[in-house]
Amino acid sequence: MPVLVTICARGGSKGVPGKNIKPLGGRPLIDYSIKMAQKFVAKYDGVIALSTDDEGIIRVAAECGITTNYKRPAELASDTAGKVDAIADLLFFVEGQRNTKFEYLLDLDVTSPFRTMEDLDTAFQAFKAEENALTLFSVSKAGRNPYFNMVEQKENGFYGVVKSAGSGFLSRQASPQVYDINGSFYFYRRSFFDLGTNKVITERSMIYDMPHICFDVDHQIDFDFMEYLVNNGKVGIELL
Repeated sequence: MPVLVTICARGGSKGVPGKNIKPLGGRPLIDYSIKMAQKFVAKYDGVIALSTDDEGIIRVAAECGITTNYKRPAELASDTAGKVDAIADLLFFVEGQRNTKFEYLLDLDVTSPFRTMEDLDTAFQAFKAEENALTLFSVSKAGRNPYFNMVEQKENGFYGVVKSAGSGFLSRQASPQVYDINGSFYFYRRSFFDLGTNKVITERSMIYDMPHICFDVDHQIDFDFMEYLVNNGKVGIELL
């Protein structure tokens, strides 16, 4: 089967309690990812799977159109658990239930919903065309640059630019382009999950540079800003 689309939403958020089902624009936040997942699997012959440890999220997701008989193990739902491990556990569960093996996996992050079908189409086609790539993740151009205006403490106790190699750039614009991972979506080849790694960034990773605003919710101010953009029609894209 071609594609498994995963939606991972644990219940224990501390930065913004209940953020995965918090109302945004009159809908639970998770609904934006569910609607996008439904559109993607309709086009690419895929299956949607939900990973959560929270009964409230399971209930709201069902109201939004997806049900599950999987529940994330407690050890994969802690603050320190890695997301790749949680995705892998869900993947193996669904493959076992369906007695099949997927070719690709797309993970849609609930807390970064500013994405379009065109974003996913373009990224997926580029990813499939690069046969050696293991992962692809969405990014946005970074406002800060480690070659120019990001510093860290050095061995002598003083501070200097993070990327000292090639330092001396006199403007951010002249520095090499760097990106922020905005968390919106991640594509994986199935072979990635046979490597035993839990790091999405590999030596064979690709990026998709979002041509519009995109960011994820870590703190209440992030949600407040996202809510302002949605409620005032300032997102710049049409949300499903």
